[in-house]
Amino acid sequence: MPDFSPREIVSELDRHIVGQKDAKRAVAIALRNRWRRLQLDPSLREEVLPKNILMIGPTGVGKTEISRRLARLANAPFVKVEATKFTEIGYVGRDVEQIVRDLLEVGISLVRAQRRKDVEAKAHLAAEERVLDALVGTSASPSTRDTFRRKLRGGELDDKEIEVELTSAAGAPGGMEIPGMPGGQVINLSEMMQKMMGGVKKTRRVSVKDSHDLLTAEEADKLIDQDKIVAEAIEAVENNGIVFLDEIDKICAKDGRDGSVSREGVQRDLLPLIEGTTVSTKHGAVKTDHILFIASGAFHVAKPSDLLPELQGRLPIRVELKPLDKDDFRRILTEPEASLIKQYVALLATEGVTLAFTDDAIDAVAEIAVHVNATVENIGARRLQTVLERILDDISFSAPDRSGETLTVDGAAVRTAVGDLARNTDLSRFIL
Repeated sequence: MPDFSPREIVSELDRHIVGQKDAKRAVAIALRNRWRRLQLDPSLREEVLPKNILMIGPTGVGKTEISRRLARLANAPFVKVEATKFTEIGYVGRDVEQIVRDLLEVGISLVRAQRRKDVEAKAHLAAEERVLDALVGTSASPSTRDTFRRKLRGGELDDKEIEVELTSAAGAPGGMEIPGMPGGQVINLSEMMQKMMGGVKKTRRVSVKDSHDLLTAEEADKLIDQDKIVAEAIEAVENNGIVFLDEIDKICAKDGRDGSVSREGVQRDLLPLIEGTTVSTKHGAVKTDHILFIASGAFHVAKPSDLLPELQGRLPIRVELKPLDKDDFRRILTEPEASLIKQYVALLATEGVTLAFTDDAIDAVAEIAVHVNATVENIGARRLQTVLERILDDISFSAPDRSGETLTVDGAAVRTAVGDLARNTDLSRFIL
């Protein structure tokens, strides 16, 4: 785990997300506490539980993005789930323990990608030998192989087609649940038979250039210990895993409304997961005691106090994310490394069109987004995408025919494109 200080974590998040200092500070401290915990004596380490976070704020203000960027910064297994996907056990719906199983699959993919990089050089050489075997045969003389090796490394043979034999390790989709086994334990008979026979060999005809990644990945998998990958992934999930639980306000039961039993049941099912339990997966048991849970919700109708008291107690850090104003929208359009304006400029540059936004155009877009959010529905920064798409509709459509042109979008053009729509509330509801 990287040992970034909280200040460095906030600074890194600032590169991609505008505002929301309180939320950034909370997640930065939570991430640093994980590093601190790993430095403790093992006997004390097990006693230090994560301080889970409840983010409160309207949609489109950065709750999900903060969590996702945090996980990427920490190189930690991360899943985002909606609480509304789950229903109480006994009702139709998903089992909450599936969250941990999905998180483990993400962890295995992360660890496998890291281990493949470690053996990339050896795997590349082994893949090169297999390409040479396909080009000149296994019985070719060393001088012939060396000649073709030089051509291969020089890129002269990239377009030549060869036949390569690849191992299909994945079984056929679908499996069979065994009665009495823990949830999620599915036996895939096809996959079991393939493993017993060493995998099914499939011959594919591909270009030399395309064969490189396929063969390198297969050779890398031969060099790494799959059981060790699973063990490392389980450890990474147990100590570094992050679960973002969205729409938690939608499972609050209020005043005996219809479905309140199911809503409260989901909270009761989530409770042991957040408190700390052991979940059975097809790769082994996973303890959830030290997984960091970040819950979020708009809480327009319900309140955090409507959650079960036990669940509230397991989400001790509360941060409120503020609604976005015009200045925030202006910064979102221009400041982040991959801001919306930079994205559209880069997209149209692929057609040879130079796109430029004036300052008053950016102000106008921000004003319209704030106005529509206030009069129709507040969807936060996502409104900017809707407004920009409307403004650039004609330019995007005709861009292939306007290569070499420089197109400037000013405030007048913005108001012409969406000004009337923004003022007409009925039309805004349908279009913006």
